[in-house]
Amino acid sequence: MKQIWIVSGLVVAALGASALIVGGGMWFGHSDTPTTTQDMPWQVSALPGGGSQVLGLTLGEASPGRSTLGDVLQRWGDKVQVAIVAAPNEAGTLEAYVDPMQAGFISGKAIVTAHLPPDVIQGMRERATKTEYMGGTTRKATLSSADLAEALKAPVTAVSFIPAANLDEDIILSRFGQPAQRVRSNGHLEHFLYPDKGLDLALDSEGKELLQYVAPAEFERLRQPLLAAAASAPSAP
Repeated sequence: MKQIWIVSGLVVAALGASALIVGGGMWFGHSDTPTTTQDMPWQVSALPGGGSQVLGLTLGEASPGRSTLGDVLQRWGDKVQVAIVAAPNEAGTLEAYVDPMQAGFISGKAIVTAHLPPDVIQGMRERATKTEYMGGTTRKATLSSADLAEALKAPVTAVSFIPAANLDEDIILSRFGQPAQRVRSNGHLEHFLYPDKGLDLALDSEGKELLQYVAPAEFERLRQPLLAAAASAPSAP
């Protein structure tokens, strides 16, 4: 969608329908118990060529072993729903909704975005077994079995993770470190930007937090819309 290139209707629906909100910060940073658990949300490994490994997935066009939606299905099984999500006048995006997603000992929900050419997306939408509204004008198309088999070969381009536990600034800085940049979208939403991790962590004082991961080499596609929106926002009185 056009506000932030990764956030889709599935993300919005997941935020609105979240029933797993857990108060407190012990999950992210207030526990003194050491852990060697891998694939935690703050554990991002940079790869040669500008890719990364995060949440058990490999991102980046030049990354050997780049993950596909098939890898997502293999890892999370029946917790995965694959569909094409489209707003009016848009071709749509191929996405996998994972609920619940376990990231180390952190639970939450995730939307995994994969790439297919627009003409392939359009054909799959036309052959969809079911199309339904998700709220507003955004529509979700359920793929035919043949198209689903092809969709599972599509490479993953981004992951949006919505943790069940609530975050605050202290937890973010403790676990993820100091961001390279902080961008405030409005009075209650601030983005902590980590280009070296390919991560935009949106801290929302009135709602759920959202962690958006891309390959570090592609981070500007995530940051530039935020900067443009911040620059055009009316100044505070």
